Amino acid sequence: MGIVKISDLMHDNLRTASDALSRSINAQAEHWMRIGMLSELHPGLCHGDICQLMMRAKQAGDQSLAFFTQELAPPVTAAPKAARRVVR
Repeated sequence: MGIVKISDLMHDNLRTASDALSRSINAQAEHWMRIGMLSELHPGLCHGDICQLMMRAKQAGDQSLAFFTQELAPPVTAAPKAARRVVR
């Protein structure tokens, strides 16, 4: 665990949001960081999709970065075999 320095304005915003959403200031900051991280990892997802992904991670008991990257990874499929040309 470490210390993250943020501006006074951001701290005020965190305090307001944490009060409104019944979270600690640290929990609110972590929530916003998680949303931002997932938005960068998966730019095609909207906020609602990200929230659903976070809910699935919580239910699975795995909120690691690996879960969030594997959960939306395209399925691995076998590459089609190259067509063989028969020359007569």
